[in-house]
Amino acid sequence: MRFYRALLRLYPSSFRGEYGQEMCAIFADRLRGKRGFLATRRLEIDALADVLPNAIRSHMDLLRQDLRYTARGLTGAWGFTVTAILVVALGIGATTAAFSITDHVLIRPLPFPRSQDLIALWENQPHRGISRMELSPGNFRDWKRLSTSFESMGACSTFSMNLVGTGSPERLDMAYVTWDLFPTLGVAASAGRIFTAGDDSPGAPGTVILSDRLWRSLFVADPHVLGRKVILNGDPYEVIGIMPGSFRYPERETQFWTPFRFAEDAFTDRTNTYLSVVGRLRRGVSLARARAEMQVVAKEVEREHPKENARTGATVGRLHDELSRQSRLLLTVLFAASLGVLLISCTNLANLLLVRALGRRHEFAVRLALGAGRERVIRQLVTESLVIAVVGGALGVGLALAAGPLMVKLVPDALPIAQTPPVDLRLLGFAAFVTVATALAFGVLPAIRVCGEAASAGLQAAARAGEGRRTEALRGALVIAEVAASVALLIGSGLLIRALWRLKDVDPGFRSDGVLALRTELPLPKYEKTDLRIRFYDQVLSEVRGLPGVSGAGYVSALPMLWRGGIWPISLAGEPPDPADARMVSVRYVTPGYFMAMKIPLLAGRDVASTDTQKSPFVAVVSESFVRRWWPGENPIARGFRVASDDRRVVGVAGDVRVRGLERESEPQVYLPAPQVADGDIIGYIPKDLVVRSSVATSTLLPSIRAIVEKADPQQPISDVRMVAEILEAETAPRSVQARVLAGFAATALVLAGVGIHGLLAFGVSQRTREIGVRLALGAQSSEILSMVLRRGILLATAGIAAGVTIAYGAGHAMKALLAGVSPADAATFAAAGAASFSMVILGCLFPALRAVRISPMTAIRSE
Repeated sequence: MRFYRALLRLYPSSFRGEYGQEMCAIFADRLRGKRGFLATRRLEIDALADVLPNAIRSHMDLLRQDLRYTARGLTGAWGFTVTAILVVALGIGATTAAFSITDHVLIRPLPFPRSQDLIALWENQPHRGISRMELSPGNFRDWKRLSTSFESMGACSTFSMNLVGTGSPERLDMAYVTWDLFPTLGVAASAGRIFTAGDDSPGAPGTVILSDRLWRSLFVADPHVLGRKVILNGDPYEVIGIMPGSFRYPERETQFWTPFRFAEDAFTDRTNTYLSVVGRLRRGVSLARARAEMQVVAKEVEREHPKENARTGATVGRLHDELSRQSRLLLTVLFAASLGVLLISCTNLANLLLVRALGRRHEFAVRLALGAGRERVIRQLVTESLVIAVVGGALGVGLALAAGPLMVKLVPDALPIAQTPPVDLRLLGFAAFVTVATALAFGVLPAIRVCGEAASAGLQAAARAGEGRRTEALRGALVIAEVAASVALLIGSGLLIRALWRLKDVDPGFRSDGVLALRTELPLPKYEKTDLRIRFYDQVLSEVRGLPGVSGAGYVSALPMLWRGGIWPISLAGEPPDPADARMVSVRYVTPGYFMAMKIPLLAGRDVASTDTQKSPFVAVVSESFVRRWWPGENPIARGFRVASDDRRVVGVAGDVRVRGLERESEPQVYLPAPQVADGDIIGYIPKDLVVRSSVATSTLLPSIRAIVEKADPQQPISDVRMVAEILEAETAPRSVQARVLAGFAATALVLAGVGIHGLLAFGVSQRTREIGVRLALGAQSSEILSMVLRRGILLATAGIAAGVTIAYGAGHAMKALLAGVSPADAATFAAAGAASFSMVILGCLFPALRAVRISPMTAIRSE
């Protein structure tokens, strides 16, 4: 019988109350006729088979009744229904959108087997303030040889190559990789094979592996492409494999991979650092142990090569964490802001549901008096809450998906993941959890509270107006929380907007307006000789400068901000080189006309000239910061220094350029004449980016430039066509997106806070109608009633603003890295946010206050 009574708990309480005793009596009679263990168990199984489907059917019948009643109730209160659904949709939409990006970037593992064991390795030189620097081939080989914490270790370096023979020449992003990189990552080709040790041996035939995207776009998914020869930079390569579509390494846009082939002399120059290295931990080896071992390894390599590796250590971290602190903080702030919007939405929903439930106390008291169980009434209110939450949640997911194109701009390029987060069960499960949690937390509690009051107070108490002090205090606390969260969001977004404005006002050192940039990266060995490159530059530049509307053109190794490397040590004339404490500069080779095209001011001396060749004295143009740092107050012209193994004489001084980006001070810059690159020397610095200043529209100018380049070399592709202004916009694009999203969150929060305080005061006025009528009948002035209503709203607003300012102050210090020099306690931002919040609150208070003033004393008293 205990089993059967427990089984009856599956039925609704109303069903048990009406039929429970009768069903227990019937079961007891059946039980008395059974003897033995098997007979009793069979009876229990029969009872379970009978009760379970009938209990489900009973619950479904009640649910249908509840849904019909809910539909009538909600359609009869359109204002409440629409407001509640929109409040839920805004909260869940904001949180789901932010979660999808945060989960995609910060939480999900990388798409590699045992991705938690993949480790990124870097050189570091703390005495120079460098915590992460690529490895030289020599250090990579030694670290790999001496370390025991890793199963394997591989390296890569991004580059680009010209592909010809498949139509128009194309410049494609690619990566050189060591043969053991793919096994280290744990990936295999979807067709064909990956590289083996023989592929990167000097003299081995050229081999290439295609990305799935390149295979589908350029080779039309031809299944017979394996074994086919393609021409890359003038040399034949055999296609040996195709990678899976999900593989994106080392960059999202990498289109093919070829093996490194290090000549023996590549291991001797340990200052030439360009390898990104990843290792896989051995099973059972911790990250801490690997870090400790690599410090020992770095010391051993320094002992073996004291001159080149002086004070060079190792930085070891998980590959998944290869994300700048700024990007990580940016996403964290965004997710925290979305949680703030969700909090405000939930408090608004709680207030709405509580007000609606309080307004129906008389209805609940009548239903309870007529025999409806308390559980039945609560169930009805929970059904209403769930309907509102489910509809609002579905709309919120739609809003989150609609915000996708904006949010994906926050996905960093540094991670080997897809840019667009997948819409999968993980995302939908999060949205469903937030929806149900919102409904239960802020629907059930008001229902239980109000039903309890109605049940205990009875019809007479339910009919009286007014709400208890505890209920009033609870709703006031919820409004304070709303105002505090909205103020914190408003101040946070204001600080980020101020930081964005500050960055946009930073002088990059050049003028971007009207400058078109494009890349004509000359392939080696075809253009290994410097004279051939200079001939190409001269022909292209002379014809481009003759185009209508063109006022300047020049070539440079790489555009500022697109390439933040090129950092070299120098030694001034008269001082011995000291690799352990060298002066560092940013080096670029340029052609004559580059400074004019970019409008980088020449402050002294001259530009590089066509007469600056390998047969003439080696010269350089240095930046203003170069002179200010090392020759302050002196004339730099004709002074000497040594860089890139050559002695140079200064012939000019140019303005400073932010080559490292708008947010970071750059090393002093050094510009070297393009003809003064020896054949086959520092090939990564060969000028490749053409900049053209013109008053003509790009659509008119670009075809003419393409024709000029094709005339100079029919096999030379053009790539990376963009306006220089777009480079500056890209510098602030993630910040701009975050500021827009956060400002949207803050505006939503501010409006919701205004709605919340309006609802609180409006309900208070409706509950105090009789009191206000009596006051007016006894001679109270309208100004006194107005002041009475406004006073409470202003007190709540003041408390909320004070709490919000405190929260924002702490949050501002936490996100100081995002503020680009703006003070976390910026007075103007705090004052503006406080004023905006106070104004919104006053606006929310005004309508209930005016309604209170317009109450007729006679009508109010008669309504009682």
